[in-house]
Amino acid sequence: VQLQASGGGLVQAGGSLRLSCAASGFTFDDYTIGWFRQGPGKEREAVSSIKNTNGETYYADSVKGRFTITSDSIKNTVYLQMNSLKPDDTAVYFCAAGWITTNQAMKYVQAYGYWGRGTLVTVSS
Repeated sequence: VQLQASGGGLVQAGGSLRLSCAASGFTFDDYTIGWFRQGPGKEREAVSSIKNTNGETYYADSVKGRFTITSDSIKNTVYLQMNSLKPDDTAVYFCAAGWITTNQAMKYVQAYGYWGRGTLVTVSS
């Protein structure tokens, strides 16, 4: 199983970035793909996730209306479009895959069994 996150970088507040998570080694359409982030001195938190079985999505309150998650089952890639970025969005962003059967579990770190290396997003003020 491989999950490769990319697309991070340095951006000014108000700017945009698109993260990509390329997945391989498992049946993509059966899994939920989640984006998590960990800021300096903070715990890892859920940002957004998408259940590929039915398209259900989850967004943390802090990113609703600014971030959009999409999934491409042809490319086995999940994207996180991040707009109106804020300095508080600065973190290492990780993508993860989990075989999740309930929508309620989509936001929990423990529900995801496969993790990729993170990509750093830095938002300057």
